[in-house]
Amino acid sequence: ALITKEVYSSLFIGILVGGLLYSNFAFEGTLVHVFSDGIVSVLSDSYNVGILIFLVILGTMVCLMNKAGGSAAFGRWASKRVKTRSGAQLLTMLLGVLIFIDDYFNCLTVGSVMRPVTDSHKVSRAKLSYLIDATAAPICIIAPISSWAAAVSGFVEGEDGFSIFVRAIPYNYYALFTIAMMILITVWNFDYGPMAKYETNALKGDLFSDSKEEKDTQRTFENPNGRVLDLILPVLVLIVCCVLGMLYSGGFFSGVDFVSAFAGSDASVGLALGSIFALLLTILYYCLRRIMSFRECCDCLPYGFKAMVPAILILTFAWTLKAVSYTHLT
Repeated sequence: ALITKEVYSSLFIGILVGGLLYSNFAFEGTLVHVFSDGIVSVLSDSYNVGILIFLVILGTMVCLMNKAGGSAAFGRWASKRVKTRSGAQLLTMLLGVLIFIDDYFNCLTVGSVMRPVTDSHKVSRAKLSYLIDATAAPICIIAPISSWAAAVSGFVEGEDGFSIFVRAIPYNYYALFTIAMMILITVWNFDYGPMAKYETNALKGDLFSDSKEEKDTQRTFENPNGRVLDLILPVLVLIVCCVLGMLYSGGFFSGVDFVSAFAGSDASVGLALGSIFALLLTILYYCLRRIMSFRECCDCLPYGFKAMVPAILILTFAWTLKAVSYTHLT
């Protein structure tokens, strides 16, 4: 992975090596172990399916907010109030911190919202990508209520995975140091290496530098009737519903105290239930606002699924690698 910078093939090679070792390099045994005991097994696990449902719903909500014009409205609002390059970058990080539910949801939302703001202040797309990515993952891996917490907690079998995750937060130095580094380089206006070149080019008007990727190919929706509330309200509803969903799965509404309910919650069930309710409430809100029809809301589902395919593939391969390795060790 470090050499190729390509995560899918790297994970699959690891899975394949595990299958070869397990079957003593027998062709049939390798295939059966990788696909039957690995991929099929992890995709039929109810905990994993709950996480995948959660991800698909997050992608759908991002598409809904874009199509309703909420993302564009927030971008226009921020453009009028942010006056400096440092302010645009700090606002990008702040928005990334507030959207802690999932790193892919974070990237998709913050990217679509802040792109016009950073473009207006001549922040390179490379710097914007770095700020978004370096905020999304660190925040999500130290947030107790997130898809990361749910996925990581599931790896600890026979133990209280959620409690272990929470106790490990102060020792997650990667996340803490990355967040601190972003704040320092933004406030001090300090860039180095290739990033310094990209930022210098951006100040001259070239936001893309030598990027080989096509510019602005992302499907965007502009709804002139969109408001800032059309972005903020769905995100707040999502967070509240996910918290309530986790409390419900932990038995809070059956008499269990708050802390015990969180510690004993099933994150997969809680996040799936919470996101489903948030999606239904968001669709209802947009329909009542008459900025989108029910059919238009439903049309966002396949686009949301498509946006989350990379995350789903990575999680599936990671779960499969765990299953193959665990079976081999036992």
